Amino acid sequence: MRLTDAADDFAWHLSRVRRLSEATVRAYRGDLADLAAIAADPELDEIDLETLRDWLWRATGRGDARSTLARRTAAARSFFAWALEDGRIDTDPALRLVAPKRARTLPVVASAEALGEVLDALRQAAAEGDPILLRDSAILELLYGTAMRVSELCGLDVDDVDLDRGTARVLGKGSKERVVPFGAPARDAVAAYLRRGRPALLARGDKPSARLFRGVRGGELGPRAVYDLVARVLGPIVGSETAGPHALRHSAATHLLDGGADLRAVQEILGHASLGTTQIYTHVSAERLAASYRLAHPRA
Repeated sequence: MRLTDAADDFAWHLSRVRRLSEATVRAYRGDLADLAAIAADPELDEIDLETLRDWLWRATGRGDARSTLARRTAAARSFFAWALEDGRIDTDPALRLVAPKRARTLPVVASAEALGEVLDALRQAAAEGDPILLRDSAILELLYGTAMRVSELCGLDVDDVDLDRGTARVLGKGSKERVVPFGAPARDAVAAYLRRGRPALLARGDKPSARLFRGVRGGELGPRAVYDLVARVLGPIVGSETAGPHALRHSAATHLLDGGADLRAVQEILGHASLGTTQIYTHVSAERLAASYRLAHPRA
């Protein structure tokens, strides 16, 4: 069996059996397509450890980030382990494939003061009634107020948001559902959008949908549009033109911990399966504390 054919079956397995997110399945499928292109789509049993090492070496030569190389390694190891268990190969060539160590970098975090100024300015601009500004204000307030992922935001239906209780029901990674709280600014922004923004946007389209957020032409809003919005609004205050929705998630988590929130409570809000994933934000808080100390203490 050719690698590309087996990769199609593996993608189906990831989606239907392991129920991984669409983004993960798409990423793994892309990694295997890259391997097939480099190795000229060989038969599965023709791939050995040297083939895989050459594939990663070429990716390194292209300048792929360490995180990308680590994901490609994980994709290969997961794929060949599945192929062995499914009886498609006799030996696993990826068993000794080693992923490069990821460089430990702290997430980009905006200050609470700078974020507050940006969100307040957008809310005031949206008060004029422009449906796009009303939508954008609701999106940013909800992303920051709940620390949800962009995929979770785009997947929200109108009924998933309870304005009376100030909660949103989101479907996270692995199809795990959780309920996250949000505050008065997000509640007011979403209420204004539902009242004046969403109906105007819906009128521009021809396909009714329960999705909460709508695009410029009335269709369902996609992650790319949210990335562009966040980069445009958040980029200048964090000094990065590539700042995306995850920067708001990072900022929300860090500000929660700075404000005294329990680490496990933050883990629940973020939807992390492991507490260790959440703990990176304690390092961010420690760095901020150290920076404040160096600036303020006379003996620093």
